[in-house]
Amino acid sequence: MRLLSVVIITRNEERNIGRCLESLKGLADDIVVVDSFSTDHTEAIVREHGARFVQHEFTGHIEQKNWAITQAMHPFVLSLDADEALDETLKASIAKAKADYADGYTMNRLTNYCGSWIKHGGWYPDRKLRLWDSRKGRWTGINPHDRYELYAGARTRHLKGDIRHYSYYTIADHYKQVDYFTTIAAKALASKGKRAGFVKLWVSPVAKFIGSYFVQLGFLDGSHGFTIARISAYATHLKYAKLKALGRS
Repeated sequence: MRLLSVVIITRNEERNIGRCLESLKGLADDIVVVDSFSTDHTEAIVREHGARFVQHEFTGHIEQKNWAITQAMHPFVLSLDADEALDETLKASIAKAKADYADGYTMNRLTNYCGSWIKHGGWYPDRKLRLWDSRKGRWTGINPHDRYELYAGARTRHLKGDIRHYSYYTIADHYKQVDYFTTIAAKALASKGKRAGFVKLWVSPVAKFIGSYFVQLGFLDGSHGFTIARISAYATHLKYAKLKALGRS
């Protein structure tokens, strides 16, 4: 039976972290929250739930998550964001995986958007690799879109159940996150020498809307499906507009 460490990164997550930690009761052998100097009640809530609380300067999502793994007591690691929680089916699946010996495990993520569960538009099943032997991989990607990659030859399995992702409570929250993430993404692309031309600025957003709303059936999620497709298209344009501006600076 493997011992399980759960690693969570936070900053000002008092609205979410309690729900996340509650979903781990009876499953985790070790929980560490790596916080980038929250100014709300995040620390108090974490300590009330008996989890370890460590502070570390945030230099990027990928960098923070790779550092956070070093704080885990056990190599078998489950990585969650503060606005995520395990449903009961996934919790049971992970409990069984503690007695299994695959190197990594994928699971589906179901997102709650302004009170509704979104099952189309490319938002579900949103398969994630979140449970792994930390000696067999590392976080990679382009900030802020991190992903965990196992080394060649690693064995993976898919688990039943969902990560429940409580993404945005209001549409204003969504726009705020878009502004934040597109700034990070534009800077990351610029650092790699990427440029934004006409196609990226104007064709890509249209393709994004069509793909999300029509091809991936976002319209089946009603008004929220339309809003998500529209904001996703706007985010695509904004990212490349910021990249273009960086090229002129």
